[in-house]
Amino acid sequence: MSQVKVGKKVPDFKLPATGDQEISLKDLKGHKLVLYFYPKDNTPGCTTEGQDFRDNMRKFISHNAVILGVSRDSIQSHEKFKDKQCFPFELLSDSEEELCRMFDVLKEKNMYGKKVMGIERSTFLIDETGVLRQEWRKVKVDGHVAEVLEAVKSI
Repeated sequence: MSQVKVGKKVPDFKLPATGDQEISLKDLKGHKLVLYFYPKDNTPGCTTEGQDFRDNMRKFISHNAVILGVSRDSIQSHEKFKDKQCFPFELLSDSEEELCRMFDVLKEKNMYGKKVMGIERSTFLIDETGVLRQEWRKVKVDGHVAEVLEAVKSI
């Protein structure tokens, strides 16, 4: 069950991030935040999604938006993924699944005939005051970043 609801303040969180940092929601106050959850570093869909955010980064910055990617991968894995793809934004490691549970993005998936829990590709837009303004669940990568950018422009 999600602890976040559109129109309500998102509880503060703090997670380890690339660049040898810890990032919390309160650190980002005054900025819009695009928080995107993705299943796994270096997989085709996750790479394409990250590249789309990377390629549109200037547009997001011009609208006072910060982008953060989140998966359960380790910081070491994130650092390699970020470097390989030249991502200009940080990746958060949610190995304890704290943020995944808060945003209710862990779903049962079928992998090679086995049922496993994995991250359902999802994106959340949080405004400058920490209020969740929009959410996208079961995201399809094609066209998604453009849709998020339009939402960022509208708030």
